[in-house]
Amino acid sequence: MPIHNAHHEILFHRYDGNPILTAAHWPYPANSVFNPGAIRLADGTTLLLCRVEDRRGHSHFCAARSADGVNNWQIDPQPTMAPDPRLHPEELWGIEDPRITYAAELGKYVVVYTAFSWGGPGVALAMTEDFRHFERCGVVMSPEDKDAALLPRQINGRWVMIHRPSTPMGAHVWVSYSPDLRHWGDHKLVLRARRGGWWDANKIGLSPPLIETESGWLMIYHGVRTTASGSLYRIGLALFDLNDPEVCLRRGDTWVFGPEADYEREGDVDNVVFPCGFTVADDGDTLNVYYGAADTFICLATASIRKLLDWLDQQGRSDAEIMPLAEQSPPAL
Repeated sequence: MPIHNAHHEILFHRYDGNPILTAAHWPYPANSVFNPGAIRLADGTTLLLCRVEDRRGHSHFCAARSADGVNNWQIDPQPTMAPDPRLHPEELWGIEDPRITYAAELGKYVVVYTAFSWGGPGVALAMTEDFRHFERCGVVMSPEDKDAALLPRQINGRWVMIHRPSTPMGAHVWVSYSPDLRHWGDHKLVLRARRGGWWDANKIGLSPPLIETESGWLMIYHGVRTTASGSLYRIGLALFDLNDPEVCLRRGDTWVFGPEADYEREGDVDNVVFPCGFTVADDGDTLNVYYGAADTFICLATASIRKLLDWLDQQGRSDAEIMPLAEQSPPAL
């Protein structure tokens, strides 16, 4: 069971019935199910596009649908979107961690995911109208790159993608722009992994797609700290300008959600909470966050968008304030 500390505000509340989906629910053999993309369809149904790992270690996507987003999941009897290495060799070792955005300008759902092969993980993109048929666009950000999602609308006539390349500079969050979803450029680093003893010191990455609010684009991101017993994945918050997503307005110092429950601490990869999808309830404020626990299960936590923004307003600082110059680059040798 999670340990609650009365000295900090609890922003994310775990569903008492977690995990909501496991490999035991699947209609065909699976090793684990985790890291689902999420979307609320026009009829109110919640669709999770789940990452399903088979016993080879290769992943594919399978859709699960629920009227209330919690119970009575109807799971596709076969993989919904399987790797296609013949036409897309970048998917040779599987497809992973989908993030879904509905692009009203296109009338389509855009799925941005990680394609894994000899070259390493790269960002790939596909479009669908029904989660039955997918138009693959192939790799749009070459390896090593992952943790990517599309903004739901164009800004100044261009599509915007948030992603996390790994470079000699480190593993930080970047933004890129495209006129057509296929050709990307004007790459800018927008959020740095911190250094030293910080909870997000080793690498960071986008978790679910950005959430559009009146205050700005709300980012839920994961940070990784390397410990003596392995990596520890926890969740933090940041806020970006609505009209210029390169501008970080606020960033929290502390993590706000981390592995505490047994199902988050023990699994194929211990000590991981990893959200890839969310839906917003009819009240416009309740956030349903779907996350992978220990790379083994799918779980649900709820939060208030208003309270997340209030917390950032009170606890957050600009990225420049948080990252003194001495932390931004290593000392000269």
